[in-house]
Amino acid sequence: MSAFENATKFFHACDSLRGWEGCSPYVAPDASFESQAEPLVDVSTVEAYAEWMVGLGSVLEGCTYELHTSSYDEAEKTAVFFATFTGSHVGEGGPVPPTGKETNTQYVYVVTMNDEDQVEKVCKVWNAPWALKELGWA
Repeated sequence: MSAFENATKFFHACDSLRGWEGCSPYVAPDASFESQAEPLVDVSTVEAYAEWMVGLGSVLEGCTYELHTSSYDEAEKTAVFFATFTGSHVGEGGPVPPTGKETNTQYVYVVTMNDEDQVEKVCKVWNAPWALKELGWA
């Protein structure tokens, strides 16, 4: 499989909330994660992020995502995915009691691949305050 195919499979596994088990076939050992979004500042590995997403899915019901566009830069071995994530806080869990509110939050993944065509690094660009406000968490 090509690097872009693996990056795309990783994206779908992660955002379908398949956790580390679903993501790991596409990811290099110790792949790093970074984001300047407040809820994610302490998440530093792709494995931890994949599990964070599962945790988010346990708090929000009806989680879906829509991939708007993706691209791959062969020279930089980097894939970019732009999508919108949707979920409603109607179940127990989260920083406050269920709000019944929904978020439709846009985000971008910048996924760097290694020489074995596996995910080496993920950077998530996300306006977390917007999502938290929509959910009634901020």
